[in-house]
Amino acid sequence: MIEDFPFFSRKKRVAAWMVHLFTASGAVFGLGALWAMHKGSFVAAFWLMGITIIIDSVDGIFARRAQTKHAAPKVDGELLDNMVDYFTYALVPAFFLLVANLLPPIWSFVGASVVVLVSAYWFTQPNAKTPDHFFQGFPCYWNIIVFYLYLWQLPPWANLFIIFILVLLVFVPIKYVYPSRLDYLTSNRWLRIGVLMVTLLWGGATAGLLFLYPDTNPLLVGISLGYAVFYTLISIYRTLVPVDMELLDSQDYLPTK
Repeated sequence: MIEDFPFFSRKKRVAAWMVHLFTASGAVFGLGALWAMHKGSFVAAFWLMGITIIIDSVDGIFARRAQTKHAAPKVDGELLDNMVDYFTYALVPAFFLLVANLLPPIWSFVGASVVVLVSAYWFTQPNAKTPDHFFQGFPCYWNIIVFYLYLWQLPPWANLFIIFILVLLVFVPIKYVYPSRLDYLTSNRWLRIGVLMVTLLWGGATAGLLFLYPDTNPLLVGISLGYAVFYTLISIYRTLVPVDMELLDSQDYLPTK
């Protein structure tokens, strides 16, 4: 009701609800990806999964700007985001594992089921996202993993081995970088901007590979895989050498001299 929230204009409340709708739309594109897989259009499914990643990457920024917690409090934005993410990052790629013949036939359902179960565990952990904006344990990027498995066309047993290694990493307390929340990655503003730009470059290179498929491009492959290595290394480094949160707060995120 309007009188219940006197500090927010109708325009701001509508904007907040539109952000919630934007977040929820990720599930619609995820459903479209399932339909594309059902039709055997795997490349189209990846484009739709890519859209869900873009939505997930920016909806938090929109939510903070729109102050959805206060302007549209009847919807729990974090719960909505987790529900959509579980669907698009776990269930949709698990279905891809079933229909794309990436795993050994007798292990296909088992592999997909493990992905679904371990993701359910991760998404319900209170410390899955740390106070300093990192993911704790492998953050269930299964939609990205199945893309690489599809691109590489490795033997099914190799794919199964990779899946099980990543499942184990869910339980290893490595702090993985949250690409759209780099506040506590470093006190150097330009380094944070640099990491963001490199992430966008990875997105462009990966989209290029999808556009060219089944052809490929060595430069795009190098950029895409190089970023994966870079992301892993900086995540391990920041786990071993955590940034001083109090120091960053006192600096108000000013670049270091």
